[in-house]
Amino acid sequence: MSRIDESFLVGLLGSGINASLTPPMHEIAADQLGIRYLYRPLDIDALGPHQRAFTADDCGTLLSYGLALGYNAFNITYPCKQLIMQHLDQVSEHALKLGAVNTVVIEDGATIGYNTDYTGFSFALDNGLELTSADLDTVLQLGAGGAGSATAYALLSRGVKTLFLYDVSDQQAHARARQLQDLFPTQKVVALAPEQLPSALASCRGLVNATPIGMHHHPGAPLDLSLLRADLWVADVIYLPQDTPLITAARALGARTLPGGLMAVGQAADAFTLITGQRPDITEIRRFFLQETGN
Repeated sequence: MSRIDESFLVGLLGSGINASLTPPMHEIAADQLGIRYLYRPLDIDALGPHQRAFTADDCGTLLSYGLALGYNAFNITYPCKQLIMQHLDQVSEHALKLGAVNTVVIEDGATIGYNTDYTGFSFALDNGLELTSADLDTVLQLGAGGAGSATAYALLSRGVKTLFLYDVSDQQAHARARQLQDLFPTQKVVALAPEQLPSALASCRGLVNATPIGMHHHPGAPLDLSLLRADLWVADVIYLPQDTPLITAARALGARTLPGGLMAVGQAADAFTLITGQRPDITEIRRFFLQETGN
């Protein structure tokens, strides 16, 4: 149902997010539709009295503060996408399957969790890479956390036959692999140990980085860049910066690349629709994003 006559107060809850482009993307979408909309980042590293930072474990407390202050919704990002779930009244079917929430809508005092990372990454794959069935034969994904659950689900939904998962937490990688294997029994999901990364990547057609390594707040590369090849397609969920060390190195080799911008645009549009009941013009959001990132 349309909620166009309301005003909206929305927050972004996560770590190292004060430079995020999600707030202005939402506000531009609202301006197009004539909706009164105020969106603010709530960075757990910077909140708190006397510069006492909160931690990810405080996400439930911060959500309750938002409820008390009259917020309509929150986007949830690293490192709170899984932790927030235990504090919600309801969780959508897709978010339950993914084990992560990136959008919380407050309706009649109840908190309802959704996941638009999955749909945002699907939008990016469809619009940023011309993938054939051969390209989806075998893919290696780095990161099995909140963003990784969404990207892995999108990849398997699009027909990836074998998906290798690596995470610095071996326990998390194996748990995610088991969960996804149950959801996609005709495909193969394999958790990797660190020493298995080189040989696994050598057999792959695609590589996805779903870790925070490469962000301004977490600089560096998520793997040994000498393992990249020109015949790989390489995707990154990070969009600040767009040209992460991973994307830059892959592009220099001539590999097809997918920076995180399209996923950010897609998930923002989907989250905005959940919050307001109105679908924004995604072309305008993308134009703004490209202008702000210099791409």
